Amino acid sequence: MVLLQRQRVFDLLKKDSSSLLNKEINVKGWVRTRRGNKNVAFIALNDGSVIHNIQVVVDVKSFKDDELLRKITTGSCISVNGKLVQSQGQGQAVEIQATEIVLYGTADPEKYPLQKKGHTLEFLREIAHLRPRTNTFGAVFRIRHALSFAIHKFFNDSGFYYLHTPIITGSDAEGAGAMFRVTTLDLENLPKTDEGKVDYNQDFFGKETNLTVSGQLEGELGALALSNIYTFGPTFRAENSNTSRHLSEFWMIEPEMAFYDIHDNMDLAESFLKFLISYLLEHCEDDLAFLQKMYDSELIERLKLIVDTHFERLTYTDAIDILIDSGHTFEFPVQWGVDLQSEHERYLVEQQFKKPVILTDYPRDIKAFYMKLNDDGKTVRAMDVLFPKIGEIVGGSQREEDYEKLRGRINEMGIHEEDVWWYLETRKFGTAPHSGFGLGFERLMLFVTGLGNIRDVIPFPRSPLNAEF
Repeated sequence: MVLLQRQRVFDLLKKDSSSLLNKEINVKGWVRTRRGNKNVAFIALNDGSVIHNIQVVVDVKSFKDDELLRKITTGSCISVNGKLVQSQGQGQAVEIQATEIVLYGTADPEKYPLQKKGHTLEFLREIAHLRPRTNTFGAVFRIRHALSFAIHKFFNDSGFYYLHTPIITGSDAEGAGAMFRVTTLDLENLPKTDEGKVDYNQDFFGKETNLTVSGQLEGELGALALSNIYTFGPTFRAENSNTSRHLSEFWMIEPEMAFYDIHDNMDLAESFLKFLISYLLEHCEDDLAFLQKMYDSELIERLKLIVDTHFERLTYTDAIDILIDSGHTFEFPVQWGVDLQSEHERYLVEQQFKKPVILTDYPRDIKAFYMKLNDDGKTVRAMDVLFPKIGEIVGGSQREEDYEKLRGRINEMGIHEEDVWWYLETRKFGTAPHSGFGLGFERLMLFVTGLGNIRDVIPFPRSPLNAEF
């Protein structure tokens, strides 16, 4: 085969690809379909760079190797040399008239799971090693990449520093307790103390350690030196929740900002979300259009709503009053002091205000120890951003910077001071007002793709009894 520089399908299908017209080019990819007759074959080729395929036209009589052409079936991988020309048919602007084909890998049509169309998302989860080749998951993972890039771009352009917080930790930021333990001890022969408990002094780190549930606490340490930082990494929860909204391994974005109060925090969260969605609307137009056509007819309209409207802001107390006065029958009854459920959040967003909502000033008893107490002694400076269809998408707060108040909350919630001594010390030496929030990356991915199951927006989902791939 003549060596030619490979061209991505994305570049060949761009409007400004005219400089390549009538030139010999090379393209490589996987066969989506092949049709034709004894005289001409039409191969739809895709290399993952764009949702659209490029058509390869093969003059069968000009190819002496009939066996080669017979082996080119759905799923096989090929390299094609040919001339890029304006297409004679409908559906594409350009096509390739093949002159040489090399078959890299075959795909037995009797065994290849993606030979036929119309597979359910549930079935595709069972073949996570192949599902990226489908249109749906190609679109999802390209959007995932674009969203990741946009996150880094926003924070970099806003003067934030990317801080790598530990994955292995000795603390539990949420106090939830549902954590994956990290150990090198022999589980068949665990060392014991005189009291009969596991002797973690003999473990690798000399203490109990777990996979992190959040980078927030360590992120605060960075903010109290660098002013504005963000973390973006994997987090882990060992909750035995086998639902469409839970993963055991997921990614979190957690900015922490010195000298920000709760209002600064809300402003940043709103600007951040609008930037991310604007970026996708500009750079992922074809993939979003495909997902809208296949899964959610209101997807793009809903994304534009986020960008074009100012988020409503109100207190938790006002929200409770609205819900009680609504006359709506909720599955979970509403009263002051309860943690809002998704149905309550979605009512506020979709029925009451018809736009995103930021709730503030939640009861202290339903929020974490590190949130700043308000003067009323009953509420904390928490904030949750609520989106249509999904409910809470961002959770954050102004952090408690007062040493004695923070220490009191830690003891009140039964957290051992010795486990967070380093966190307390930041309030002893140069404490400062500061705020932050957390955004679940996969939850945002659910919103921007219109899909209904969180396992379909991460390449290799981890959930109870599922760690195959």
